[in-house]
Amino acid sequence: MYYQKLKKFPKNFLWGAASAAYQIEGAWNEDGKGPSIWDTFSKIPGKTYHGTNGDVAVDHYHRYKEDVELMAKMGLKAYRFSIAWSRIIPDGDGEINQLGIKFYDDLINDLLAHDIEPVITLYHWDIPQALQDKYGGWESRSVIDAFRKYCQAVFNAYGSKVKYWVTFNEQNIFTAMGYRWASHPPNVTDIKRMYAANHIINLANAMVINLFHELVPNGMIGPSFGYGPTYPITANPNDVLAADNADDFNNNWWLDVYCRGTYPALVMNHLKALGVAPEVSAADEKLLKSAKPDFLGINYYHGGTFQQNQIEHPDTDQHEKNFSKTDPYLMQPRSAQAQAPETTMFNNVQNPYLNKTQWGWEIDPVGFRIALRRVYEKYQLPIMVTENGLGAQDKLESDNVVNDQYRIDYLQEHITEMQRAMTDGVELLGYCAWSFTDLLSWLNGYKKRYGFVYINRDDDDQKDLRRIPKKSFYWYRDFINKNS
Repeated sequence: MYYQKLKKFPKNFLWGAASAAYQIEGAWNEDGKGPSIWDTFSKIPGKTYHGTNGDVAVDHYHRYKEDVELMAKMGLKAYRFSIAWSRIIPDGDGEINQLGIKFYDDLINDLLAHDIEPVITLYHWDIPQALQDKYGGWESRSVIDAFRKYCQAVFNAYGSKVKYWVTFNEQNIFTAMGYRWASHPPNVTDIKRMYAANHIINLANAMVINLFHELVPNGMIGPSFGYGPTYPITANPNDVLAADNADDFNNNWWLDVYCRGTYPALVMNHLKALGVAPEVSAADEKLLKSAKPDFLGINYYHGGTFQQNQIEHPDTDQHEKNFSKTDPYLMQPRSAQAQAPETTMFNNVQNPYLNKTQWGWEIDPVGFRIALRRVYEKYQLPIMVTENGLGAQDKLESDNVVNDQYRIDYLQEHITEMQRAMTDGVELLGYCAWSFTDLLSWLNGYKKRYGFVYINRDDDDQKDLRRIPKKSFYWYRDFINKNS
């Protein structure tokens, strides 16, 4: 669809940026905070780049006022951040830590004082270690009640101040990384356990949405999903079918549950045949159907390209020859175990029309428009873009300059496609770029930088943690000011 003129962003559009507690806060054991699974996992030798962890991170816990001041100078309309569950309830289901409540209350008040809308993520991958030890984490239904207690505490504390809430961040990513490839906690490689845990998280998501609607009737809540559109490599109907299979497997398996309360039949039947499907009771079905999100959060980086599965199409073609044996989103080894359910459904191939980032992620701005249109047309829910950004090895030059024009180009191209999607008719609430400051990249330490603000530290030395606005900081400031 070509337009001579694009629809303007509304005046109340939430131009923002995002972060996650473990990646920025530090203060990992201060003021009563208990350890999370990431505090434990990141200390396992060989699991993270140079043994990096979030003990200090970028010290947002002690420097949040400085960070909020920079947000205000940038003109941010929204700031998406996550709450560390173990800062609120150190052991996950015991006494509430009032110092933890106070920290986020102070942060929220400071944001509101600067006319910045807080967007709170309830869970960004950091379940308390005590619950992992006590119940096996998300593999036990007992954790649902613990999650309810935590959520009720923060809804009661902040529900009158905060309108927008995200339940789970990228459930598709943290379940696969944690229970399938052991590249995230809880360090498991068992696909049946992955699907069982994923189902319990779906139940927790439904429970908390219903609880929210009881306690915060004027707010809005929804999950944040790592979405990638699926393309067939050719017009061969077998490749088109493979792309449809991949869409069901990679996207609909979660989104259908969030928005319709049901698992897609194709994938469920396939997993049952393999003996790895989750057990879903009648009560589970009732709960899943009862929960209605108010919006969908979409994290977009890129999609994937597919051809007919290798059993029916065993010949390696030109598109496959140079395709690195990694998953296009997670960048994890595609071992036989990791690919088991996919083997008969589709085969990942590289897209010959796209360039890649320094970390091998495809750069696909048009795919952003496709993603937004597909999700909105299917589920008819407002969308908040909760993540979109470029990871790069930024360099601090003389005179405290970080010339990240490549990030500006990336964001400009993606925002333009978002504006085209809005002109197409997609209802958008806001856009939270990833990320506001540089932060700890879960597995890549501090060398992979996403922020508008450079943090003066590296993988081996926290240095002075100075905040240095990059060139992209000033670009985004001017963009927000013009709303165009």
